[in-house]
Amino acid sequence: MHYYRMYSYVSLCAAMSLCVKKALGLLLIILFATTMRAATTDSVSIHSNAMQKAYPCVVIRPDTYKKKNNFPVVYLLHGHSGWYANWILRVPELKAWADEYQLLIVCPDGGFNSWYLDSPVDSTVKFETYISKEVPAYIDSHYKTRRDRKGRAITGLSMGGHGGLFLGFRHAETFGACGSMSGGVDLQPFKKNWQLSQKVGDSVNYAANWKNYSVINLIEQKPADSLQIIIDCGTEDFFYEVNNQLHKKMLSLKIAHDYIERPGKHDWPYWRNAVQYQLLFFRKYFSSESVK
Repeated sequence: MHYYRMYSYVSLCAAMSLCVKKALGLLLIILFATTMRAATTDSVSIHSNAMQKAYPCVVIRPDTYKKKNNFPVVYLLHGHSGWYANWILRVPELKAWADEYQLLIVCPDGGFNSWYLDSPVDSTVKFETYISKEVPAYIDSHYKTRRDRKGRAITGLSMGGHGGLFLGFRHAETFGACGSMSGGVDLQPFKKNWQLSQKVGDSVNYAANWKNYSVINLIEQKPADSLQIIIDCGTEDFFYEVNNQLHKKMLSLKIAHDYIERPGKHDWPYWRNAVQYQLLFFRKYFSSESVK
């Protein structure tokens, strides 16, 4: 009986801690939005018909938003165990870059460990549908965006890096450019990590899923629409080898892409540096498409 009470108390404290964390995060977002004179940060709720649930999302609008139309959009995905506010809280410079590159930055919530999949073993997890269809539909209907694939890019870190390339290749009709920072681009070497089996299935009965849901194999099915692709990973990152293998495979398949490797680990200092390069890459893509 005493053990049960202690467990309940610990669980309650953990839940309260999470609530406090999220409340503080929301407060910081509001402070960013009200104290900065340049880019504006919105916190919105986007409903998923596929999952029958609403999820929060950060939208960063550049300083010229009220004066101009047809802004391109970069969808920026968080990593495993992260949440929608990770990027703006960890990298507040995103506001300045939204101004500099004149684009919207959208940071949706991808769940604790969704890997941005429509899970083949858990019918309640449909984040592929949510991020590739439902979120862009909401953003296009509520903001002054360029509403075609040439005005959209998607990238992210770690789990979100997998999501950026996975969704980019599978939904090239939605995204004209995609990227990854320290991405988990091959799931197969990590079958015991990050609760992956909860979303992909166990490696015995669902062995094919581990191959089919890995970016390194997905690239063999080139989309009909061309993609602009950027991949970035630190040389001390535990995902470095799979990213380097992906790069080599893309070279052999003659899939054009930018590949960057530099000293760095799987951490926020690396991603804070990497994301600016990716935003610049996407800005150049958007600019080249706008003159065609």
